[in-house]
Amino acid sequence: MEEVAAVLEKVPERGAETFREAVQSLLFFFEFFRLCGNWSGLGRLDRMLGGYLEQDLREKRITLEEARELLAHFWIKGTEWKGLQRGSGDAQHYQNVILGGVDRSGRDVTNPVTHLILDIVEELHISDFPIAVRVNAQTGDAMFSRIAEIQRQGGGIVSIYNEPVVLKALERFGYPDEEAVEFTNDGCWEVIIPGRTFFSYRPFDALRIFQEVLFRCPGSPSFEAFYELYLKELRGCIRKFDREIATAFSRGEGRFGTPGSLLSLFVENCIASARNYGAGGPVYTVFATHAGGLPDVANELFLLKKLVFEEKRLTLEEVVDLLRRNWEGAERLREEIRRKYRLYGNDSAEPDAMLKRLVEDYAGIAGEQHETGGVLRPVGISTFGRELEFASGKKATLSGRFAGEVLAANLSPSPGSDLEGPSAVVKSFCKVDFTRISNGCPLDLKFHASALSGKEGGRKLAALLKTFLSLGGFYLQVDVVDPDMLRDAQKHPERYPNLSVRISGWSARFVTLAPEWQEMVIRRTEQRF
Repeated sequence: MEEVAAVLEKVPERGAETFREAVQSLLFFFEFFRLCGNWSGLGRLDRMLGGYLEQDLREKRITLEEARELLAHFWIKGTEWKGLQRGSGDAQHYQNVILGGVDRSGRDVTNPVTHLILDIVEELHISDFPIAVRVNAQTGDAMFSRIAEIQRQGGGIVSIYNEPVVLKALERFGYPDEEAVEFTNDGCWEVIIPGRTFFSYRPFDALRIFQEVLFRCPGSPSFEAFYELYLKELRGCIRKFDREIATAFSRGEGRFGTPGSLLSLFVENCIASARNYGAGGPVYTVFATHAGGLPDVANELFLLKKLVFEEKRLTLEEVVDLLRRNWEGAERLREEIRRKYRLYGNDSAEPDAMLKRLVEDYAGIAGEQHETGGVLRPVGISTFGRELEFASGKKATLSGRFAGEVLAANLSPSPGSDLEGPSAVVKSFCKVDFTRISNGCPLDLKFHASALSGKEGGRKLAALLKTFLSLGGFYLQVDVVDPDMLRDAQKHPERYPNLSVRISGWSARFVTLAPEWQEMVIRRTEQRF
């Protein structure tokens, strides 16, 4: 207690000199932000703390075991921030931790803190701190195996960024190299420059826009003409967002409202510019456009092209009639379409090419306006769990889905439509040029626990992580679950108090999820297409 008291008398006011002091100082700042109603990801914890630990180890002021104990207490302390949030469970507190990657000199920042954190996560299996490891071509096999081993245990606690792709995307958007290399995330995987950024985003459902165009279209002479109609509507929607954002920021509105005093003290340039955090004070004020539903739009476009314009089995009017009737009286045709055509996520050339084209056209449209009134406008792709919200009022689809079904999350295949295994999903996803999606785009992979059992399962998963890196993916989050266990947890929640599952950019204890969220997680895991 005397040692603790001595540390408390010193930090954070007089600055940390030892690892213990650095951890305590970090916790003070973190708690202070929370108590003032602000939140922020923690960022590259190993980069912040690694130098303190290495110096203490050299000077024999601490052992690795003692350092591990301090970090473990930090992790346990983080679970105090709990409570259900909008039906999406606990643990959604954006306490994101980034590990690894390179610094401004190109040196790998991996250090003893990196390995201690991974050890602690494996031992405690606490999901409140989602972890993303920045990997690159220099990342060793041992690190990939370590990540895979933790992922194999379920909970979706550890994910990966493909660092070279992220850096190219940030540089292409216009961030200076020396700032881009310090990237971290905001709440889930949205990429930002830490300590210099106000961030918010505008999500929308691209499939809803597609269905509005389809249902009012009297006919079209060609697929290309129809596709241009859709892009025109998409462009109009995004330009409307631009106008809304310009108006909001001109009035000084922001994500946290005003005054945002605490963040204004700590985020660079707010004091110098005499403007608060939510009113353009930071170096970068960022409001990203985020599309959801793109995999399902690509599937619909692919099937329209095949069934209406190439094979001429249906007219556009007949398609609209089928979907208005929610496939009533056309079950045989619905089943035939589902059996005959492979959709996005199966490493199939045509649907994957449609998705690639759609994503890159969306990125081009959203990127036409680099900034709006001084507000940067990067491009992202996400649903962040909104696929449940998007399902409400959604019409039936040509891919055989009934009205109101929960469809694709982020840029992942629609539930159950990936029939060729995870390697095919990764190949399909990685055909997109993600250097144009500078704010981030995730792939969600769900595995049945039996598929990754034993050492061989860990080896296969590590190989898949390396494949994702080599093929140019952006961000990968993996969860290993057993649908039967999840069903049992619904019936007997008292048996599974710590059963964690990946939701979107965060994990949550399954039993704290609202029933509709639980069903969404289970359906994303089961192959029922």
